[in-house]
Amino acid sequence: MLIHRDPPAASTATPEWVTGTVRVTSLAAAGDTSRLRIDDVRFEPGSRTHWHRHPGGQVLHITEGTGLMQRRGGPVEVVRAGDRVVIAPGEWHWHGAGPTTSMTHLAVLTAAPDGTEAERGEPVTDACYPSGPIA
Repeated sequence: MLIHRDPPAASTATPEWVTGTVRVTSLAAAGDTSRLRIDDVRFEPGSRTHWHRHPGGQVLHITEGTGLMQRRGGPVEVVRAGDRVVIAPGEWHWHGAGPTTSMTHLAVLTAAPDGTEAERGEPVTDACYPSGPIA
């Protein structure tokens, strides 16, 4: 057992993976002894991931705010604090804040045996991202 008493440091997600400002705090990183990864991810209004997929799938637990997400071929969905989203292995998707709202979620995934956690796709364009307030 390992107890960390200092708060983990947040880092800014790179523009290769997101549009806008996204802060990521790693709570558990995949490594030699575990393939589990857990991140606390904070999206500022208008920020979102690029399209991506995870070989082992992903679970999102929305902890604050209101956001948006979409799976390839599906409608844009509104998510709110308390919602849980299960994303199937290999399913292309994106997630982020609303245009005028912030959103925070816990992201949980299992890396593939080779260490791969995600495959990045193209950015979510402004034309595909809703521009007005969300209900």
